[in-house]
Amino acid sequence: MRQTTRRKFLTGALAGAGAAAASTASAIEPIQRSGRPHMRLSFAAYSFRQYLDLRRKPRPEMTLEDFIDFAAAQPFDAVELTAYYFPETSARYLARLKGRCTRLGLDVSGSAVGNNFCVTNASRMKEQIADVKRWIEHTARLGGKTLRVFAGTVEKGDTEEKARARCLEAFHEVCEHAAQFGVYVALENHGGITATPEQMLALVRAVKSEWFGVNWDTGNFRTADPYADLALIAPYAVNVQIKTEIHRAGRNQEADLKRLVAMLRAVNYRGYVALEYEAAADPKTAVPKHAATLRELLA
Repeated sequence: MRQTTRRKFLTGALAGAGAAAASTASAIEPIQRSGRPHMRLSFAAYSFRQYLDLRRKPRPEMTLEDFIDFAAAQPFDAVELTAYYFPETSARYLARLKGRCTRLGLDVSGSAVGNNFCVTNASRMKEQIADVKRWIEHTARLGGKTLRVFAGTVEKGDTEEKARARCLEAFHEVCEHAAQFGVYVALENHGGITATPEQMLALVRAVKSEWFGVNWDTGNFRTADPYADLALIAPYAVNVQIKTEIHRAGRNQEADLKRLVAMLRAVNYRGYVALEYEAAADPKTAVPKHAATLRELLA
């Protein structure tokens, strides 16, 4: 299974169904998609992190149910439910969230987990892998399509080469699990050993699984030309988190949303685009404006 080449999944309803034993290859290819670009607007729960934070006493200001209700009042097609804000993950609770989304006409585009596959301690690595596997199952139960994951940061005394090797082993293992549940494992460009497009591609091109791809986060490259760097990893995107700000060499700037959407169209992206709001203004008042803008751009 680990040697299965990344097939050109998403090329049609059953195009790759009979290719489970495809031949091996030295690197995966960019995703090839048939048809025209097709994007649906989702809303990431992380946007409301200050309201959903379970550490707030006596309790958070909002629940995930409240977040879903807010999303339903805006022009969103779906919600992305971040692992950090689940008070429980029982089957009954997950079913209740899924049902609420269904009644309000929302999909669950996916979920997001905070893992670290660069850890050197073997026991901790087992825990990290087990947690990601659990969230693959939770995501499937919610009806989600993707699970956003991280790679991690090199620990003191370790090397990036060794950390990358451990990450690749972990990704292969969790992707084998994801294949059983129909959930894509989406690696985010999130600093550490994914801080540059070269680092991202060193990982992405080495994972031989059709259930692996990029979580294209538009606000996380802090390079001299983040737009150019985002273009390099866009062909591998299976999920998008779009932000209203971009960081050029450490300086915050308003993101050119039109340009970012055009980059997705250029690679014929078909999937969810989740607004992940991280700017300073209150998301309750800022998000509706940005949601309306994105709805128009994605039309």
